[in-house]
Amino acid sequence: MGDVASLLGRILRTGFVLFVAFAVLATSPLQAAPFAAIVMDARTGEILYEKNANTRLHPASLTKMMTLYIVFQEIEAGNLSLDTKVTVSDYAASQPPSRLGLKPGQKIAIRYLIRAAAIKSANDAAAALGDAIGGDHTAFAKRMTATARELGMNNTTFKNANGLTAEGHLSTAYDMNVMGRHLFYDFPQYFGIFSRRTADAGVATVTNTNSRFLDSYEGADGIKTGYTSPAGFNLTASAHRGDKHIIATVFGGTSSADRNAKMAELMDLGFEKAPKNAKEQPPTAAPLPDEALIASIEDGIDEIDAEGGAGKTIRVSGEVTTSLRPKRRPDLPSVPDDVAIAMAEGIDGALAEATAEPAAEGTLEFQAEAMAATETPAEPAEIEEVEIALAAADPVDPASPVAVEPGTLEAQVALLADTATADATAPVVDPVLDPALAEAKPKLRPETLAETAVASAEVEVETPVEPAPVVVAEATPEPELVVTDPGPDVTRAEDPTLLIAGVSDVETVAGQTDMAPPTAELAAATVTAPQPERKAPIFDTVEVAEAPVEEAQEEVVVVMSSSGGRHFGVNVGEYPSRYEAERALLKTALAESATLNDGLRKTSQSGGVWRASFMGLTEEQAELACRRLSARAIPCETVGG
Repeated sequence: MGDVASLLGRILRTGFVLFVAFAVLATSPLQAAPFAAIVMDARTGEILYEKNANTRLHPASLTKMMTLYIVFQEIEAGNLSLDTKVTVSDYAASQPPSRLGLKPGQKIAIRYLIRAAAIKSANDAAAALGDAIGGDHTAFAKRMTATARELGMNNTTFKNANGLTAEGHLSTAYDMNVMGRHLFYDFPQYFGIFSRRTADAGVATVTNTNSRFLDSYEGADGIKTGYTSPAGFNLTASAHRGDKHIIATVFGGTSSADRNAKMAELMDLGFEKAPKNAKEQPPTAAPLPDEALIASIEDGIDEIDAEGGAGKTIRVSGEVTTSLRPKRRPDLPSVPDDVAIAMAEGIDGALAEATAEPAAEGTLEFQAEAMAATETPAEPAEIEEVEIALAAADPVDPASPVAVEPGTLEAQVALLADTATADATAPVVDPVLDPALAEAKPKLRPETLAETAVASAEVEVETPVEPAPVVVAEATPEPELVVTDPGPDVTRAEDPTLLIAGVSDVETVAGQTDMAPPTAELAAATVTAPQPERKAPIFDTVEVAEAPVEEAQEEVVVVMSSSGGRHFGVNVGEYPSRYEAERALLKTALAESATLNDGLRKTSQSGGVWRASFMGLTEEQAELACRRLSARAIPCETVGG
């Protein structure tokens, strides 16, 4: 009896040991597929190292790279958007871990599904994306395989969107490396998702399954991990160092640590073998298949009024049928520089006049404005009273000519009447503006000029007094205005005509200006020629009572500059066309209007390029503008001087 018990015990122990050994061997990663690896120069596609690179093996979650590639295709084609919401199917919600935790019938935005599939490697999120685009996992798998052929992945066949083990779902290390390279070049705007450590996936915050390699290897920037028992630990990784870019793939690692260590060795080998300077040769992106749908009816995205859905289901083609190039801009006639300068000066002058502050009270400018405001045309009643008074004084037929003594008040009235009649009957001729005169500005009258007081007694009209001769002196660097101050005791007259009559002792000294100097004959004529007799009585000199002057006053010399020292400018760069130069001037003027408002925008061509400049500035304005523009990282240099 004891022997039987002992024999039974030995049999049980042996069976237990065999069971444990079988379980260990069945679940051990060492029994996964053979090891395979490849290293590629991502810039050119050149293979730097490979081992079993074309052996068909289980890709595991590296499959999700193709799923996301097709999602990015649909977004770029306008069929979907990141905010489009899809309805989770029963198939997607039933996928085993790793999972986001989606429920059947749940609506979720595509951006969250992308984050969950790329970062957490969630199987339910990848399946939901496949169902939303293909209608079901079978149709989407066919789309995946067809896209693989377009990319040159000739040894790959897909059966689902997430990479779970399925019969015939196979790929190679070479094909997955090609897939990673296409993701980088075809969708660089989305490639950064593969290097994010964490992200909000709507349902939960997800953590990157590739964080250890990203944190441990210098220059690593993606892309995707994968693991199943038949596949082992897989990884497709990307890294940059300087100008070099390496993409490598490992199949069949025994653990995540073993996989990461092998990947680091392969990356080091790649950076060592890759040339420093290599001409970049991006791969050709896969076109959008003709049979691709915006979405299926089953997931609800295309139902009428569905949240995030379209109005109907349509088929789209990725074939380019029309040129995507923009139409050429029409050739606009160029404006001559002199015309542009005149226009700019006219606009600047009008703006300055409109925004100028009123003159201070007591200045000559203030008096001129007051005079202009108070001058009003004579009322018809006043004119009639003057005519009646003249008729009463001289009862002669107005139609008959009457001889009047020259210089008398009657002679001046008759001359005014003749002038008005001639002006009324003369044809209206548009004045021809002289550009030089249009740009010239009148000099300011000195504030020390005093008007001669007019006695309240009766005014006698005498023979016109000869005006003071104009003396032309040698040209000086700056024009000077010599004014004789008649003294503080002279009171200002309120009548504007008396203000003009009171100016007597003024000598003008001509200076060097931008205009051509007068010839010798013109200068002589200016000095010696007698003043012509003026026909309009407003110009005749009226003799007034002299104001008493107690003592001689000292002459005051006022020197005024006509140039203002505006010989400087600011250059803001060189451009290939005049349009770009003028655009740069406009943007710079808006950005720095405080210092460049007085400047003249000018473009000039030299050596095949257009220079953009602001001219007509003072040295202080030019230097201040350059300092402020440089602080905004806008290229600038001062010119002129």
